[in-house]
Amino acid sequence: MSGSSRTLFVGIWALLAAQLSGCALRGPFNAHVPSEPSIAQLQSDLANGRITAHAIEEHYVARIRAIDWDDPLLNSVLEVNPDASSIAGALDSAHSERGPLFGIPVLLKGNIDTADRMSTTAGSGALLSSKPARDAFIVRQLRAGGAVILGKTNLSEWANFRSKRSSSGWSAVGGQTVNPYALDRNPCGSSSGSGAAVAADLAVVAVGTETDGSIVCPSSVNGLVGIKPTVGLISRSGIIPISASQDTAGPMTRTVTDAAALLTVLAGYDPEDPATAALRDQPPPDYRRFLNVDGLKGVRVGVLRNYAGFHERVDTLFEQALAALRACGAVLVDPVEIPTASKLDEDEQSVLLYEFKDGINRYLMTRQGKGPRTLADLIAYNEEHAAREMPYFKQELFVEAQAKGPLSDARYLETRERVKRLAGAEGIDVTLAKDHLDVLVAPTMGPAWSTDLVNGDHFLGGGVSTPPAVAGYPHVTVPMGAVAGLPVGLSLVGTAWSEGRLISYAYAFEQATHARRPPSFLATIP
Repeated sequence: MSGSSRTLFVGIWALLAAQLSGCALRGPFNAHVPSEPSIAQLQSDLANGRITAHAIEEHYVARIRAIDWDDPLLNSVLEVNPDASSIAGALDSAHSERGPLFGIPVLLKGNIDTADRMSTTAGSGALLSSKPARDAFIVRQLRAGGAVILGKTNLSEWANFRSKRSSSGWSAVGGQTVNPYALDRNPCGSSSGSGAAVAADLAVVAVGTETDGSIVCPSSVNGLVGIKPTVGLISRSGIIPISASQDTAGPMTRTVTDAAALLTVLAGYDPEDPATAALRDQPPPDYRRFLNVDGLKGVRVGVLRNYAGFHERVDTLFEQALAALRACGAVLVDPVEIPTASKLDEDEQSVLLYEFKDGINRYLMTRQGKGPRTLADLIAYNEEHAAREMPYFKQELFVEAQAKGPLSDARYLETRERVKRLAGAEGIDVTLAKDHLDVLVAPTMGPAWSTDLVNGDHFLGGGVSTPPAVAGYPHVTVPMGAVAGLPVGLSLVGTAWSEGRLISYAYAFEQATHARRPPSFLATIP
């Protein structure tokens, strides 16, 4: 099914939602698969013979076709893996030891390489005529863990690094993804399809990628838990790049428990990604051991007030979240501020432009088949196919990146060193150390905005993603409530390699609040 045939138009949203009428979605679904199951639930059912991996796979393919394609409704899944059924069947027949994700359907963002019959396009038609030579390292990890790679999700084309006026969730291959909480609202980018799909229970979990905000933003507005880990915890080899300094993959799930389980499988040393060198002699832990309901007792929490104040109803949710943290035994230091946060944006953008040009040129040379081999080729392709690739916004960022020099340029080296230091050692780390803090908290961003293909994105908040993104530090978002039915997340930011502690804090908060609610597929917010 082509992307253009699945592109959603505003005029049909109300009709589709009226047909749903707030009731359970109809379809040929398997009654033995519970609504919004956890990894542990499904694995218990598999172990006890109540269901098979093949039946779970069939259930989710049916949901994708009924909810995402046939109506169409969400436009979140680019394609279903044509080998998913046979993979699930083989798992049922195997007598070997079951991996930690045995039989669990996982969706991958469409910029993660798979050397199978699926495509890896980053949402661009330019890559439809070429293929990756092999699976990304994390895909090999998932397969070894027993996961069923269910399909690829839509995304903001080129992970939202093509234009300054883009609409998150739009790609030439997949069209515009929408938010399952209100179909005229945006799912945020660039892991928009991963966020919308997991929120709508089109898979148990999904993998997103982030350079700055692209895991935590779609997780926040789609009511999910998202983990943007320390750069180097998860290999980037085989993932279409933007930035060697900031890129990382990460889990997008409905619960902290599932996020911890998925992170455990994704993390690991990869000789082909130097950023993972720290894991060579010290493998990452099983992050499920940090799931402690008392994890906030005595924890010193710094409140980043300057990232609130953009929406009075978000402020109300934030105050309720702070009260919940306090009730869980946390000690709040309120307010605190990252002293260097205002100095990051210009330098970050410069570094990303340099690194994108270098990274995409290297990546394109690894593809098999026809198609562009350089950023200059991509720019030319977009101009030649402008009606399809650039109907709403252009490619200013591509052009600016092409004008940059090599990574040996003194200006790049100086800027990269300075901005990383300002964000990390002189930013987050100084803030934590000053008041002996364990974690920083803030609203992740505001509620989802109305999708606007004419003017592009117009979100509120979201600035808290930049310091940990630039520093390469971990950032976790967990649902803290909703504004008019639109989810809003709470961000937890820590120093490098503090994922375990952040998971512990997020889990304790989640168990105390149970703030997440499933989507209602409304046409619009009344």
